[in-house]
Amino acid sequence: MAAGGLPLILPNIDPDTAAAYLARLDGVVLSGGGDMDPHLFGEDPHPDLGLVDGRRDHFELELCRGIREQGIPVLAICRGIQVLNVAYGGTVIQDIPAQVEGALGHMQNAVRRTALGHAIDIEPGSHLHAIAGSDRTRVNSFHHQGVGQVPEGLAVTARAPDGIIEALEDPKHPWCVGVQWHPERRPDDPLTQGLFEGLVEAARAVAHAGA
Repeated sequence: MAAGGLPLILPNIDPDTAAAYLARLDGVVLSGGGDMDPHLFGEDPHPDLGLVDGRRDHFELELCRGIREQGIPVLAICRGIQVLNVAYGGTVIQDIPAQVEGALGHMQNAVRRTALGHAIDIEPGSHLHAIAGSDRTRVNSFHHQGVGQVPEGLAVTARAPDGIIEALEDPKHPWCVGVQWHPERRPDDPLTQGLFEGLVEAARAVAHAGA
């Protein structure tokens, strides 16, 4: 609302409903949540895999495919960036502490969810860089999974100091931005405001062009 959009919640009833939703929407936010089923990206479950929701997985993957095909603006947050990556053909790190040697503490259980946990390095020329106005900033962090192999069609636009991917974009899409942190937890942060305002502005532009 603060960015000028009217939010609607989409029940993940069935993947077949995704197309009908997208026909009525100007933009999409893919929110955070539980782990993804690793069978969707060709892996067996890791011992530290958390709870999965297959119905949500399939629904959101179908949403992402429609978003890509139709050029619908999207902001993907935390789990959302992982869903986005898998929808394009990529993979997910099932448990960062167990699978990434020397990783930072990306699951900040001991601090408030608004706390800035670690730095990220941002790629110049990206939407994220234009919003942040800097090559480096700090973000809050609450995830044990992460983006794995990045497929063709997506570009890495930010990393944590340990190499974990913190942002992705589709350079050929009007507005396809994924972030691994939780901007919605910091509504007064200029970076949060810029991300949501960018989504809303892109949605308006696409809707106007379609009209």
